[in-house]
Amino acid sequence: MQQLETEQQFEQLKNEQTVFLFTADWCPDCKVIEPELPQLEDKYTNYKFISVDRDKFIDICVENGIMGIPSFLVFRNGSQIGSYIGKERKSIEQIDDFLASL
Repeated sequence: MQQLETEQQFEQLKNEQTVFLFTADWCPDCKVIEPELPQLEDKYTNYKFISVDRDKFIDICVENGIMGIPSFLVFRNGSQIGSYIGKERKSIEQIDDFLASL
C-alpha cells in the first residue's frame, strides 16, 4: 500500500477514487488487519489505497474527525463518499462490507 507523503498529496488524491487508511506503527488493531489488506486492494481495483500515518499527519486527522485507528475515509472526485471511523477493532470482513456498500 502506498504511503501518504505530504498534505498536498492528500488534497490531490481526494480528487481521485481513493481509500485512505489511517494507521500508526504502534497500533495493535492496525497490525491485525495489515496482512489481509492486499486482498482488499486486489478486490477493489477501482480505488487507490493510501496509508496515512496518524502521527505524521495529525492535522489531517483532526480536520477529518479521525479520533481512533484504524479508520477509513473514501473520496471520489473531491467529495467524501464514505467513512468508517472509530476506535474499535475492525475485521477484514467489516472493512470489505463497508467498501462494498459505497
